[in-house]
Amino acid sequence: MSPSKSVAISDLSGSELLDAIAQPVYIKNAEHQWIYINQAGAKLMGRAADAIVGCSETDFLPQPVAQQLRAQDDAFFTTQQNSTAPLTFPNRHQWQGQRRLIQREGQPVLINTLQDITELIGIRQQNAALKQSLEKNRDNLKTALLLESTLKRISDRVRDSLDEQQILQTAVEELVHALGVKAANTALYDLEQGTSTVYYECSAGLAPMQGRVSQMEAYSEVYHQLLAGQYLQFCSIFPNPERGRVSMFAAPILDDRGVLGDLWLINDMDACFTEMHIRMVQQVTNHCAIAIRQARLYQESQSQVRELERVNKLKDDFLSTVSHELRTPVTSMRVALQLLGVTLSQEFDLQAELAKPPLEQGRLTRYYRILQEECEREISLINDLLDLQRLDVGNHPMMIQPIDLVNWLPNLVDSFRPRASSREQTLTLTVPTDLPQLRSDLASIERVLAELLNNACKYTPPEHAICVAVTGDQQTLRFSVINTGVEIAVEERQRIFDKFYRVPSADPWKQGGTGLGLALVQKLVSHLEGSIDIESGHGQTAFIVELPLEAAIQSPSVLS
Repeated sequence: MSPSKSVAISDLSGSELLDAIAQPVYIKNAEHQWIYINQAGAKLMGRAADAIVGCSETDFLPQPVAQQLRAQDDAFFTTQQNSTAPLTFPNRHQWQGQRRLIQREGQPVLINTLQDITELIGIRQQNAALKQSLEKNRDNLKTALLLESTLKRISDRVRDSLDEQQILQTAVEELVHALGVKAANTALYDLEQGTSTVYYECSAGLAPMQGRVSQMEAYSEVYHQLLAGQYLQFCSIFPNPERGRVSMFAAPILDDRGVLGDLWLINDMDACFTEMHIRMVQQVTNHCAIAIRQARLYQESQSQVRELERVNKLKDDFLSTVSHELRTPVTSMRVALQLLGVTLSQEFDLQAELAKPPLEQGRLTRYYRILQEECEREISLINDLLDLQRLDVGNHPMMIQPIDLVNWLPNLVDSFRPRASSREQTLTLTVPTDLPQLRSDLASIERVLAELLNNACKYTPPEHAICVAVTGDQQTLRFSVINTGVEIAVEERQRIFDKFYRVPSADPWKQGGTGLGLALVQKLVSHLEGSIDIESGHGQTAFIVELPLEAAIQSPSVLS
């Protein structure tokens, strides 16, 4: 097999959620290799996702943009501080990244969600132009600066919030304070029901309206204009029994996807909202719409994550229950097979028959061998499932002790030599005599290396080599299990540690398997506070396990 540079979206955990995000999202490693990009991101870059994954930004972006993006990402890897400098992609829009780091296969990777800030930059440019036009009037300039600082404060607060109630409350309270109005309230629409519900209000001495539900049809003239994305300002002709005669201003909360609600400002009858005030309110409502959309998307994503976690827990519980229920009957089958083997040996010399090549064995012997192999396979599957379940909940026992690798490891490797020799494979071991002492759980390390050696024997073609090597320094030991004659493609490496996953058409000996071995290896290595990595290319594959010289006994609460 030859390595491939593309990584399928399905290889990344939770990628369905990332693809559902309307904003461009990409993932890259510290070497600036892009390992994932969603459809919105690919569209922004003007390339297909497959043509981007595995490349660096310098391969498909204009050099000025690529260099700026690379510098921002480099700075975030070092300081974890998001850059506020906008990026101009080929579509001429201004974009700003919201970055964070996660650990993936023991290495930090960067997830960057790009936000189109073209509108925000345009707003800031409008505000700058407005300030210049008001320089001749000091009082107006002071008012403009006050409103701008309020707008910035409001936009910062609503942008950082993922709670709709808090977003609306912030907007209403800040506007009441900045504009000095008597009252303000904000409502969200239910377009299917045709209703408007007041979610928050700020008023002094006026009748409360919070929670009031209005039918849009009853005030069709007002809501027709608001639903069309237009603001309105008017004075009451007749005194309102609750408010008296007042002036009112209403602005829709809308974005490019439609109207979400409205915001009302109420003031004295002779007060008038100037063009400057109207523009500010419109900008606030635009920021609120963006923040509300973001909050709803986040809540939807969280709901999907919780559902996936619930389904995954149900799956684990089911596997654990089934494994426990199957262990007793399968163990009884093994005992029965052993007794059957004893009987057959006494009557038909079973051991001599089993020593013959498969094609020369009698039917009874072949049936017995198949039963025995399948029984052992089922027992191995059940034991692996139970071990994985114990590791997931943190109940896997550990006994920390000094391990003499120089004397112990050759015995483990020698147990695989007959199998390697029968398949014309060369098995070698390299263990320096001056290795530092390792204190860890011997049973777990033995299981890890045995699984890796078993895989190496299973997937190595005849006349190729398997090499086990150990190196160490003052803090870690590094175990390498290398087999030649086989490579693992890049897209397969991302899934090879998944439960029940097996690389297609990669078993030259047709032995089959459960697909749990490497998943168990990864869990055990993590349990030992170590890491495991895969390197594949140039006709060979290497599994590299790094373990601390001194393993700590972890509590179940940490492991879970």
